[in-house]
Amino acid sequence: MIIDHDLKPFVVLAEEDVITALGKINKNKRGAVLCISQSGRLEGVLTDGDVRRWLVEGGRFDTETSALEVANTNFTAMRESHSEASIAECFSERVEFVPIVDAQGRLTAIAWQDAGTMSIGGRIIGPGEPCYIIAEIGNNHNGSLDLAKELIELAVEAGADCAKFQMRDMSSLYKNQGDADDQSADLGAQYTLDLLSKFQLSNDAMIEAFDYCKKLGIQPLCTPWDQASLEILENYDMPAYKLASADLTNHQLVSAMAKTGKVLICSTGMSTQAEVEDAVAVLKAHAASFVLLHCNSTYPAPFKDINLAYMDTLAKYADKMVGYSGHERGIHVPIAAVARGARVVEKHFTIDRSMEGNDHRVSLLPGEFKEMVRLIRDVEAALGTDKPRMVTQGEMMNREVLAKSLVAARPISKGATIQEADLESRSPGQGLQPYRRRDLIGRKAKRLMEPGDFFFASDLDESQAVARNYDFKRPFGLPVRYHDLRNLTAATNLDLVEFHLSYKDLEVEVEQALGSERFDVDLVVHSPELFAGDHVMDLCSHDPEYRQRSIDELQRVIDVTRTLAAHFACERPPIIINAGGFSADGPLPVADRPRMYEMIAAALAGLEKEGVEIIPQTMPPYPWHFGGQRYHNLFMSADDIADFCGAHGYRVCLDISHSALAATHERTSFKDFLEKVGPLTRHLHIVDAQGIDGEGLQIGEGTVDFAMVADVLDRTAPDAGFIPEIWQGHKDGGAGFWCALERLEKWF
Repeated sequence: MIIDHDLKPFVVLAEEDVITALGKINKNKRGAVLCISQSGRLEGVLTDGDVRRWLVEGGRFDTETSALEVANTNFTAMRESHSEASIAECFSERVEFVPIVDAQGRLTAIAWQDAGTMSIGGRIIGPGEPCYIIAEIGNNHNGSLDLAKELIELAVEAGADCAKFQMRDMSSLYKNQGDADDQSADLGAQYTLDLLSKFQLSNDAMIEAFDYCKKLGIQPLCTPWDQASLEILENYDMPAYKLASADLTNHQLVSAMAKTGKVLICSTGMSTQAEVEDAVAVLKAHAASFVLLHCNSTYPAPFKDINLAYMDTLAKYADKMVGYSGHERGIHVPIAAVARGARVVEKHFTIDRSMEGNDHRVSLLPGEFKEMVRLIRDVEAALGTDKPRMVTQGEMMNREVLAKSLVAARPISKGATIQEADLESRSPGQGLQPYRRRDLIGRKAKRLMEPGDFFFASDLDESQAVARNYDFKRPFGLPVRYHDLRNLTAATNLDLVEFHLSYKDLEVEVEQALGSERFDVDLVVHSPELFAGDHVMDLCSHDPEYRQRSIDELQRVIDVTRTLAAHFACERPPIIINAGGFSADGPLPVADRPRMYEMIAAALAGLEKEGVEIIPQTMPPYPWHFGGQRYHNLFMSADDIADFCGAHGYRVCLDISHSALAATHERTSFKDFLEKVGPLTRHLHIVDAQGIDGEGLQIGEGTVDFAMVADVLDRTAPDAGFIPEIWQGHKDGGAGFWCALERLEKWF
């Protein structure tokens, strides 16, 4: 059992709506929140099971439903005066947590049956969460509040979750009251006392540093070296504490810190295994919520002495809540610790390793710390889970290009029995994979096939949607190329087509491809993103020659579009562009973005655009560029898009998949995004999405709330037409498109 006093992730006000409560339940990963009044009184307990029960019983689900309306108000809570043993008796297979209240019924803590996760200032720590990264400033401010503030600013810039300090009451901590001139002190003690006498911040300055952390949005923490300091920090209401390695054997201080009910991050340097076990026993006796940091307290620590494998032992003592506090050179050991399961990483932080003081020599410089954070996040992303192996989005795209498919080796009549000799494996991998050969042999051919025609899932009697006429409230269409334009326009009642041009298509004479034929539908053109010689359009490239080529290529697209338009029922066709702003190795600084938008606006202003409308496409954070992934930096933020459109008079192509991924990546409201960008939308790509890079998914196979999307767009962009931009939707006669349109019909 642990008793958690950090309530922020687990409470909602009783009058807040149930959607907000579900968002907190999803974020805290505990499956529950507690509903409190404005005064803090516990009013109800809401679990995801309560929401399901309420819906099954006929509850009306809308945004105005309050959390308390759905919550269980017949709950069991324990008074804070009850013993920990009494609280522990409440747990069962069905009861995993117990609210703890004061005499007035106000929520003061939550007792959890298992460690699971814990939180510091609302930041969840535990399985599935990003490693909690501490920038240990300690006394590296060298007694200067200005330097302390500079280090805090640099810690924020480096991506740390926390800036940590140390507090000592010298008169009570040392037997000689901290006298740096005590000639009887040992040499090492004299050196340390001399440093501390010069480099301690006053308590008032320390509090000001904590407040500065909060102002900049980084969590302040502190190591109290004595009970007097602990009392000061408690009065400040510090949400958690760091226990120094030197105090792991100081059970009196350990007990005092545990009794605060705050999360304790405990370093284990300088202690034997028996001493670690004794400290853990003290922590568990007080039902403390704690993390054990593996640590070697040598400055700097030799690599041979670090022994990261010991983290596995500590993880058993701390229910897997283990971390690493490093004093070695470099950044690679903390990264390895994360790969071994570290939930918390702490490294010393300085602006100059040559400054006076022991800690400076083993500290990271701001750039090094920032690189460590970046690599830790990369490693976390790479660690993944032990779920069954799935083909990733990027692999799927490459599989389409590089793998093989089953194709007809010779003409096959409709109804003929498929023979071994009818099949061969050829690239690309757009049809059935070769291992499905045995599944085809002996079946009746469902259609006339020519040599080289792909076999698809539908040839195995697996049901596929077929084309029909559709009923939508707004114009709809399909993505087309020259080779499938006629078949797709004849298959259903389209209002428009979106011509997806390749750079090869720009070389084709339109009149040669279409003759004099005219199509009674509107035209939208999607500009190529890739041009000959691996040139990806980038209208804000810092290379003038590269940027000019992008401008020239886009002018060619405009010229071809004007010729195409003569064959369609449109006056001013829009041209969708991916304007640029990608990067190969990491996101670009946010400060660079305004200039990049201005470069795009300048590039577009220099084009001859008579008769067409350029509409930049909203972008995902991690676009797939021809077999690999890059980073995108522009047209992801609703505010940025609104500013660009407002300043330069453009509208956009709103790609639902791209923008849902961007909202997930930025942890912002997708609904709020749509409310802002909907009024600026000329055209829509409607398609599902998953996570932060799963784009182009079939409708219903991702996480997009299409009922919400339809509601917002009906109000903000009622006239915008759309296509279902399902990845590889054109295969098997457009089966993916027909399926998407069928599913979208009920919303749009």
